[in-house]
Amino acid sequence: MFPELIASRALQQPIDAFVGGIVTRYSDLLRAMTQPLLDLLIWMDHLLRDSPWWAVVLVVVGLAWLASRKIGFSIAMGGLLCLIGAIGLWDASMQTLSLMIVAVVISVAIGIPIGVLMASFQKLRMVMLPILDIMQTMPSFVYLIPVVMLFNLGKIAALFATIIYAIPPVIRLTDLGIRLVDQEVLEASRAFGANRRRQLFGVQLPLALPNIMAGINQTTMMALAMVVIASMIGVRGLGYEVLQGINRLQVGRGLLAGLGIVILAIIFDRITQEFGRRRQNRS
Repeated sequence: MFPELIASRALQQPIDAFVGGIVTRYSDLLRAMTQPLLDLLIWMDHLLRDSPWWAVVLVVVGLAWLASRKIGFSIAMGGLLCLIGAIGLWDASMQTLSLMIVAVVISVAIGIPIGVLMASFQKLRMVMLPILDIMQTMPSFVYLIPVVMLFNLGKIAALFATIIYAIPPVIRLTDLGIRLVDQEVLEASRAFGANRRRQLFGVQLPLALPNIMAGINQTTMMALAMVVIASMIGVRGLGYEVLQGINRLQVGRGLLAGLGIVILAIIFDRITQEFGRRRQNRS
């Protein structure tokens, strides 16, 4: 047996004390600060669940049309969404979709600016890369512990866990896309008098958009992958159906819910890929 130089309990106790101190001092403040996020989640949940099913399908068909400009592709995406309703999982899928949409929007809103800053400042990039490595490789159950301690079981804890898990791809690919912009193009823009702000919004971000869309695609897929884990901390939806299938040994229930997750993944994967492909063709 390898000699134990430092007792694991000696390392665990300071970490537990630190997190416990944060929970004792700031949990009420953090819950009050995150109340707007909870309100947003509840609003999105009611919007999707209370809307007529055909309206949600039309929105998905419209997004598919904007992404691809292909009628067949758009109808196919709408048909896949109808398939979820046909197997009795419409309400559960809308609950899952509400959490996923909010998590992806917040991840993109935070991730793209961080990616831009990483591409602009090498020191920040050196600090962020190991943090992103930890976020991507750390088992999600590990950071569920402090999140649940701070925010209790429910939607907010699931939202933060999903964001932590899903945000690294959009940060990395935004950083990569901007750094891959040809330096000669930047030199030409400077020669025409473009300042740093105009270079960013007029040259770098448009040319990096295919990579950014790939990052949004991966972030969406990773957010959807969290639905089963989110169900373990009190969030309803397709993940809850999978969890119930496991707990009750109902293979059919788990299989159908898993099929619903796969269908949602296919829909959003194909739509975001089409957005990225059209943008790349324009470039």
